Amino acid sequence: MSILIRNGRVIDPKSGLDEVIDVFVNGNTIEKIDKHIRKTGSDVRSIDAAGHIVAPGLIDTHAHLREPGYEWKETIRTGTMAATKGGFTSVVCMANTNPVNDNKSVTDYIIQKARSEALCRVFPCGAITKGLKGEELSDMGELYESGIVAISDDGKSVKNSAILLKAFEYSRLFGIPVISHCEDEDLSRGYVHEGRASLLSGLDAVPAIAEELIVSRDIAIAKYANAPVHLTHISSGGSVNIIQHAKKSHKKITCDTCCHYFSLTDEATLGFDTSTKVNPPLRSKEDVEAIKEGLRNNTIDIIATDHAPHEGTSKDVEFDIASFGISGFETAFALSLALVHEGVMTLPDLLRKFTVNPAKLLKLPYGQLAPGKVADIIIFNPDVEWKVDRNSFLSRGKNSPFHGWVLKGKNLLTLVDGKIVYRDKSFKA
Repeated sequence: MSILIRNGRVIDPKSGLDEVIDVFVNGNTIEKIDKHIRKTGSDVRSIDAAGHIVAPGLIDTHAHLREPGYEWKETIRTGTMAATKGGFTSVVCMANTNPVNDNKSVTDYIIQKARSEALCRVFPCGAITKGLKGEELSDMGELYESGIVAISDDGKSVKNSAILLKAFEYSRLFGIPVISHCEDEDLSRGYVHEGRASLLSGLDAVPAIAEELIVSRDIAIAKYANAPVHLTHISSGGSVNIIQHAKKSHKKITCDTCCHYFSLTDEATLGFDTSTKVNPPLRSKEDVEAIKEGLRNNTIDIIATDHAPHEGTSKDVEFDIASFGISGFETAFALSLALVHEGVMTLPDLLRKFTVNPAKLLKLPYGQLAPGKVADIIIFNPDVEWKVDRNSFLSRGKNSPFHGWVLKGKNLLTLVDGKIVYRDKSFKA
């Protein structure tokens, strides 16, 4: 089967292409990008993308698919269904499963399960330490040979600096990044950002310095090891400043943030809505503005979802005992498009943070629209308004603070490997 996408505004951030043009997909490959492509026949499906954007499929560098071990929260099948709805064609799944992905058998399981049930590409992230305990390195060589694309103890920082140094040294040898969760656990025993909102709510607070201290430490160790480091879910303005300065002397630093860190402030927690409980916590208005500026000036390289689905019983409890996390696949891109509508960045620049930069970080051959490239493609409209309804999520996790919000921008069609894996019911394709 071949697919001809006609009349869409094609944006490829890597090449700089941005014009109304046609895209012809033959099998799983983009065969031709040109004006007025003529292809007919019973085996050619024609899709009119007039008035819409055609772009590379999005790549999420940070998500939790929960499988194995927490299938009541999410599965590889349901998680990738939600991902493709949100425009993601590649997803990196974190290692905090049960059992932890710290050995070949778990990595093999995830890869095999993804091959049989996933709707998009799934790339496992291996654990830095065995059991995420921070005490002993995982067998990184075995994990790498099994197919991991990065290592992380996400959910925890590696407290022992000597062990972290060894992790950086090994990661340099294998050519994969360390994805660093920056959190001083001794300063992070609360639930919300330390500020006015925490004073009003009375909830135990987490100061921004808990993140900033580990950002500084991990950069220093990575620089000493001459290794790449990727700092994930950056939330504070102080962290942005540290990273911006450090990038001048160490070129192997990258980082990401998540849409909730530029869409919400800690004021959202005043209603004790547990869907606003995330780690790191929602920060102040000043932090939100600093995150936006970091995205604008490219201090922040990537936007990730940190998709963290939970069943209702983990969230429908008191704030202090509720689980951390937001089910993010289905709202992340639309929330991020607000940055374009607000004039923070251009649409090609935003797409770069979802495609080119993640692909570069993980050395993936995706995130590009060009002849000869695999046909991972989305069609979206940045101006379509829609109301978030968590009950319509394809994810098992309905935990979203954006329920009831009216968002501007919607993914309409997703192709993975040249096959249509998601189509919005409003899009006549």
